[in-house]
Amino acid sequence: MVMLVMGLIALLGTSSGRSPGSLSWPAWAAGQAKEFQMTFPLGIPADLWELMIPEDNPMTEAKVALGKALYFDTRLSADNTVSCATCHDPRRAFTDGKPVSEGVGGKKGARNAPTILNAMFNEEQFWDGRAKTLEDQAKQPLVNPVEMAMPSHEAVVAKLKQIPEYVKRFREVFGGTDPITIDHIVQAIAAFERTQLSGDAPFDRFIAGDEKAISAAAKRGWELFKGKARCITCHEFNPSSPFFTDFKYHNIGVGMKATKNFETLARRVQQLAERGELTAAELDKLSLAEGFSELGRFLVTRQPKDVGAFKTPPLRDVALTGPYMHDGSMKTLREVIEFYNKGGEPNPNLDGGIIELHLTEQEMNDLEAFLRTLTSTYARALARGEITIAPGK
Repeated sequence: MVMLVMGLIALLGTSSGRSPGSLSWPAWAAGQAKEFQMTFPLGIPADLWELMIPEDNPMTEAKVALGKALYFDTRLSADNTVSCATCHDPRRAFTDGKPVSEGVGGKKGARNAPTILNAMFNEEQFWDGRAKTLEDQAKQPLVNPVEMAMPSHEAVVAKLKQIPEYVKRFREVFGGTDPITIDHIVQAIAAFERTQLSGDAPFDRFIAGDEKAISAAAKRGWELFKGKARCITCHEFNPSSPFFTDFKYHNIGVGMKATKNFETLARRVQQLAERGELTAAELDKLSLAEGFSELGRFLVTRQPKDVGAFKTPPLRDVALTGPYMHDGSMKTLREVIEFYNKGGEPNPNLDGGIIELHLTEQEMNDLEAFLRTLTSTYARALARGEITIAPGK
């Protein structure tokens, strides 16, 4: 879907008469027409954002504000300690700085928390793409036993119905006699997440014509990124898709050493599917379970070629989102670069594009310098505490 939309934008161009930095977008809430004002950072196409808003979840100021409140509210978890922001913390570029996320009671999953910045542009959500939309994604942590651990979505709804402020706000946003539903909860959270964009990085200013925006080392790194280092093969970049990802899934060997019984685990997944027991909830649990997690995209497709394949992560703000890889096994950008330089980790399913790069020390330094130019003004300000978006702050 997103590739089709970007193709249309490339053909049609930007709408005439519209400022490239802002968008006045008509929306409807509770039957009343309203306008939602959105400002865009340099490098993020306003038309693409507009086209990616679902018809069944239009943007309104009140809905975004409600979603923001829910995003930071620990009462959505079983013991009132974990919120969406626990693992997707604005101060850490909407990640948590841990190898794998920790939920209720300190329970650990098996996956590193990806950023929600620009997540609305993903074709699927999660490292394995098991959720199609931000709304689908938001439902799963609520009831995963190692994340927010609520016993059911019905329990989440019942809990919020006991909070008078939410009863009032849901009625104002969604209308009706029973406005608090699981679908409305995740629609509000997703609406807030669609306002969290990353752009206006030094690299964006460089691409826009400011030669002084990045250093000479970073410029050499950009040339390496496009050439010898072959990064752009998977971390695609162009003005209509400026996210440094191909939205596809690749096996680069991460985690393959740690798990030896892939065939046994894959067979168990196939058996669950054949018995009709591989529900969305079960799939979500397996994705965070030791061993099963390393099956990657296979959990979703059950295609042998997808064993150990994970989604290409976007690279914006990458200097702030460590540790890296789906399992958080690499602490620094330099470690990641060195991993690719040696050709990943050999295994039967290794992506054909992963080869030794033979980069020199200086070239690796330059490549890292380039990656550090992808930090947005917004993410940097949040990380430094110069601004805050938590409710009441």
